[in-house]
Amino acid sequence: MPASRHRRLLTVQPRGFCAGVERAIEVVDRLLELHGAPLYVRREIVHNRAVVEEFRARGVVFVEELDEVPDGATVVFSAHGIAPTVRRDAERRGLRAVDATCPLVTKVHQEVLRHVAEGRHLILIGHAGHDEVLGTMGEAPGHITLVTGTADVAALPFAASTPLALATQTTLSVDETREIADALRARFPLLVEPAKSDICYATQNRQDAVKALVGRGIGHLLVVGSTNSSNSRRLCEVAENLGVSASLIDGPGDLDPAALAGIEVVGLTAGASAPEHLVRAVVRDLEAAGWREEAVTALQESVRFQLPSELQDPRRG
Repeated sequence: MPASRHRRLLTVQPRGFCAGVERAIEVVDRLLELHGAPLYVRREIVHNRAVVEEFRARGVVFVEELDEVPDGATVVFSAHGIAPTVRRDAERRGLRAVDATCPLVTKVHQEVLRHVAEGRHLILIGHAGHDEVLGTMGEAPGHITLVTGTADVAALPFAASTPLALATQTTLSVDETREIADALRARFPLLVEPAKSDICYATQNRQDAVKALVGRGIGHLLVVGSTNSSNSRRLCEVAENLGVSASLIDGPGDLDPAALAGIEVVGLTAGASAPEHLVRAVVRDLEAAGWREEAVTALQESVRFQLPSELQDPRRG
């Protein structure tokens, strides 16, 4: 990437860690401080390769299922939420379980249980196989149908009068979800929807920030995030749907000079599970290649979630 005084790198806020991710990471940090290693975490604590590898180096053992955790050990449930069967299994095994589920995901679980108790079948908009979707659907097996696009809506076997309610995975594309929800409303006029969108504030804010970058004339968007991060992939899609090419990168090692050839204005953001030190590493590499950073603030965030009660320390506020 040859140096050029005309090349501009627009770094946008908000980006990176959301309150749910910060909480989950602090849960693991605090448990390592209190009890040391090994500490077991079911699934990835958040969907970011660097975060997982940093914790692994400190003695965290990531497992797929609880049968990999020794009896009596401490296990953390990831930010994406779990099915009740997982919680019951931990209790049966005598594991000390600490739940790092994002409170916004917990809210969706509670909505699901309320609707099922009131006799409604749940339509869940989400991505098949995602940890959050698996946990949500596990709240009410047989009472939830997953839809991933408008084609799924057309294939639903329910009559228009069927009592239905809507819930969504929290990390989806706002625009894509709106299209699917519109199709559901058209087929099922009695559909009960959340009073407030299930899509998390941080997901929406980061997508809005990408739209702000596109409005400033970027020719390409770089998104720092791992490939299994749903919200990071959605940021690329937002730009691409607006006609701007985008690349998902784990860090500076994934930068592709060819993708930036001939582009004078590049945007840079990060998914909600991507640490800021990776963003800064990308900025340093691009500055060394002649790009000039310009900070853009699309909006301010101030959300913070409390730790689980067993880890709250009154001396820390």
